[in-house]
Formats: sequence, structure tokens, C-alpha cells
Amino acid sequence: MEIIGRGFMAKNLHEHGIDHPRTVILATGVATTTVTSPDDYGKDAAGLYDTLRRCRRTGERLVYLSTASGAMYGAADCPTREDDVVFPPLAYGRHKLAMEAVVASSGVEHLILRMTNLVGHNQRAHQLLPSLVAQVRSGRVRVYERAHRDLLDVEHAISMIDILLARGVTGQVVNLGSGVAVPIDDIIRHIENRLGRCVEREYCPQPPRTTSAVPVSLAKLTRLIPDVVTRFGLGPTYYERVLDRYLAAPVLT
Repeated sequence: MEIIGRGFMAKNLHEHGIDHPRTVILATGVATTTVTSPDDYGKDAAGLYDTLRRCRRTGERLVYLSTASGAMYGAADCPTREDDVVFPPLAYGRHKLAMEAVVASSGVEHLILRMTNLVGHNQRAHQLLPSLVAQVRSGRVRVYERAHRDLLDVEHAISMIDILLARGVTGQVVNLGSGVAVPIDDIIRHIENRLGRCVEREYCPQPPRTTSAVPVSLAKLTRLIPDVVTRFGLGPTYYERVLDRYLAAPVLT
């Protein structure tokens, strides 16, 4: 198996050591949901096209990592199910949806995974938990008003990928997440409590026509991995355990 990329997810995939024959995981791409540069999206698309050409030649299976964030599912009238219509409100989500369509029409054996907010080792400073921890330590936090986030332990995400590949799931788009949209204030409050801090909050408006309050559907994931909730302890307090695990260990690189 080959893992393409050098970032957070790629490093964790290498460390976790999953291995499936004739499989390529494309763990590279545009860094954040706020990117608007056509050059960045063009470079990402070119990398995907090259990988698809290779897989067409070699017969390898491609795992494409997409997003289940508000950039994809954030429109107020958008269901959060993989096989329903989506109206991505941000350029990042529109790009990911377009890349999914290219993968699906390529003729390559594939699995498309839409992932929520991953938390784990090797995260970069701009990512959610390191960013919030740094802000809490500074005494002031700036976040989107009424924002919600679905947190997923990166090791659990990789275990889910491992199971799906071992079971031969192919030609599917699958959401990976906890299924719980946690208010950002609850996440900040938990970090405050663990770090013994009390911070000032500054709220900025969310991008127009977007919401992150609707839970991401895990119906398909549950059909494919029937014990996924009990296996990984998913539920309303799951995010607290994820935060506790990585607040107790370095998360920045």
C-alpha cells in the first residue's frame, strides 16, 4: 500500500501501519477550508489526476480523502447523507465535491471518505485543537458564532478505514465522524477546564448561508460497520475523551 502525502493524516497513516495490497491512499491536498487560491486548487487537482492515471495503468484501488465539514455540508437546506444532493457553501467544499466526481467517473476502483474534524498527534498549528489550545493559553479565543464541530480521533478514523478496506468496500462515498455536532463553546469550555484557564471569547459571523449544527449522518457507516458506535465509544461525550487524550500529550508539530 502507498500513502501519498506528508501532512497530518499521512503521518498518522504511516505510524498506524495499516497495509492493504494494490491500494493507494491520497492523503494530500489543500490545507484548510478557508483557502480560496485557484493555484492551490489547481495543484491539488493535478495531483489527483496524476494519481488516477497511475491507478488506471496499474489497477490499484484509490482511497480519496474528502471532507464532511461545513464546507461540504454547511448549506442550511443540505442533508448530511452521502448519497443525497449537497450544496457546498465554500470553495473548499465545492472543490472536494468536484474531485469526488472525477474519482467516481474515472473507472478506477475507489473509496471516497468524507471525514469530519480529525484530532490527533502531528497536527499543525492552524488545525482545530492546536489552534484552540494556543488561544486558550493566550487568554482570548476568536471563533465563529454558533459554530459546531464533529470531532473524531485520527486513530479511530484510520481504524475505520482499515475495516472498510478489509471488507472490500468500494465504489462508495462514506462519512467518517462521531455523528455529534458539538457546540464550539462546549469544546472551549472543556479545554478551559483541563488547562485551568478562563478566557475571553470573541465571536465572528459564520460565512453566509452556512451552518455546522446539523450532525453528519453515520447511517451508511453503521451499515458497513454495524458495531462502529460501541467499538469506538461514539456518542455525546465522545468529544470529551478525544480532547482529554490529546490535551494530555503534545499535538503540535
